[in-house]
Amino acid sequence: MKRVLFALAISIFICACTTSNQVGLKSPSGDIAFELKIDKKGQMHYSLLLENKEVIASSKLGMRLQNDSSFTNGLRIVDIKKGSKNEVWKPVWGPNESIREHYNELILSMRNHENKKLNLYVRLFDDGLGFRYEIPKQDGIDSIHIMKELTEFNFVNNGTAWTIPANYESYEMLYRTTTIDQVKDANTPATFKTNNGNYFSIHEANLTNFAGMTLINSGGTNFQANLVPWPDGVKVRAKGSVKSPWRTITISKSAAGLVESNIIQNLNEPCVLENTSWIEPLKYIGIWWGMHLGVETWTMGPKHGATTENMKKYIDFATENGVHAVLAEGWNTGWENWGKARAFDQQTPYADFDFDEIVRYAKAKKVELVGHHETGGDYIFYEECMEDAFAKLHDNGIRILKTGYAGPIPNGHFHHGQKMVQHYRKVVETAAKYQLMIDAHEPIKATGISRTYPNMMTREGARGMEWNGWSEGNPPEHHVILPFTRCLGGPIDYTPGTFDILYKNRKDYTKWNSNDKGNSRVNTTIAKQLALWVCLYSPLQMASDLVSNYEGQPAFKFFEMLPADFDESKVLAAEIGDVYSVARRKNKSWYIGSITDENRRNLEIKLSFLEDGKKYMASIFEDGEHANLENNPTDIKIRNVQVDSKSVLHVKMIESGGQAVAIVPIVD
Repeated sequence: MKRVLFALAISIFICACTTSNQVGLKSPSGDIAFELKIDKKGQMHYSLLLENKEVIASSKLGMRLQNDSSFTNGLRIVDIKKGSKNEVWKPVWGPNESIREHYNELILSMRNHENKKLNLYVRLFDDGLGFRYEIPKQDGIDSIHIMKELTEFNFVNNGTAWTIPANYESYEMLYRTTTIDQVKDANTPATFKTNNGNYFSIHEANLTNFAGMTLINSGGTNFQANLVPWPDGVKVRAKGSVKSPWRTITISKSAAGLVESNIIQNLNEPCVLENTSWIEPLKYIGIWWGMHLGVETWTMGPKHGATTENMKKYIDFATENGVHAVLAEGWNTGWENWGKARAFDQQTPYADFDFDEIVRYAKAKKVELVGHHETGGDYIFYEECMEDAFAKLHDNGIRILKTGYAGPIPNGHFHHGQKMVQHYRKVVETAAKYQLMIDAHEPIKATGISRTYPNMMTREGARGMEWNGWSEGNPPEHHVILPFTRCLGGPIDYTPGTFDILYKNRKDYTKWNSNDKGNSRVNTTIAKQLALWVCLYSPLQMASDLVSNYEGQPAFKFFEMLPADFDESKVLAAEIGDVYSVARRKNKSWYIGSITDENRRNLEIKLSFLEDGKKYMASIFEDGEHANLENNPTDIKIRNVQVDSKSVLHVKMIESGGQAVAIVPIVD
């Protein structure tokens, strides 16, 4: 049940302190202020103040259309509405069982010099700003072709930025740590710390039927929105009317505040699914990592990974070790035709993968199966086959589907353009029809639609674990940047859990990727791999290694103990690129993950969040006394300590090390 603290109230008025060309709005606490002005040319500009100090200087707003009315200047305000909302809602799943949605709202109705209508919606939360454009349905506008968005984000102060380059095809890049003014372009979420100590994240929420937004530096510390184009250069096409996604600026006095913000989800519509009982967070393993290591193949042959025999081994392991589900990549025909049109058959298994037998065997063992559909980027053919392919999964009791788009999009489209945004949403909506939960790889960015469609569980959209299999690997700081950048958009399927850090158990290796220079490895300790399961939240959480590397390994006990979902989360320590520690609660048990960059680091964590008067047993998995990142990263120490709310947890991490803790109440 939703708990409404103060119902949404919209009232129409114009403040006595404003003119028709100027209007302001404050956040519920009054700490953040939004000011909008229309200059003599009819151009919109906004600025943002934090505690009465300007943090975003005068920044343009507007849209430029093709062969039609232009919403760039000649604008005037004809109506102003203000209102507020204060509500607590419960997500179907997530790191917190309830989320507060509290904002003040401003709705501006405007006309341009041709008397065409443009609306601007502004919502100001205590942790940031969201605004969006609407070209409403009106006479004189039928086909809408947006050529440019004028939105700017003009930082008052320079500082530090953590960004990946703007890219229309992929988010799988390492983050750059630079000054703000050195960022030429960026994908979002893009994260900033200004010299006066404030933290910001620029992103977008509710990306629906629109092009993805990147950022371009237009001079100094000013950034302009840049939309991913169609092949002919048009950015967005619409009929009759169109709403942009929310452009968001998350604001915090600390790095932890960025992580704990819910502004992205709060700017999405409530759940539209009438029945969500079939949606359930799960832990899984799968036939996947062997292909990236080059010891197995996606295609059928002597090293084929997804065989009936191998799949049964994984199912057996899942049954014996409390893992909910098993994935098989490379089970279906078409991998040998990669790069060709209509390559993948999403319904026909390879001859050495007995689909019906695997379904029967998994059901008998009470293990779920994770379906997998690779498209190679051919969304056109996938849409032709989607209904039948989804029905096959549903009819066989499979309710989880991992999708992939590793390849070029047909007809000159980009992965992050409007056409693919429409496709990714169509997949989620069709999946809901067949009661399928989605784990999307090579996806569109996460913008909070899991609130509306909670079957959109998790997605890649980052340089994940797979890069460690065939490159120099992700550097130690990568893991302590992700929570403050990519993860601000939503859950990440990073697929942690590699235990054979130095690949000592890799047999009959075949180089298959051009990025492989022979120096591939995982640049963490095994304790950090455990901690990543807590730090990088995903409602579908994978233990990614070959199951042979988990057998007889006491450290795997932590994955067995770890829930798939949580009721409450608290950031304990946070500094971007340096350190991250988070505690998550399920019922009365707590789970803590702490990770560091390339530097050794000690933390002291007060366990005051535990229930007073209760005794708990803390199972601590930490870097061993002889652990060394270069040649002994698998040395791990496991100990049990009785704790209570007055205890202090001592965390000692070596280079790229970590600590994972499960704190369970002691039953009297």
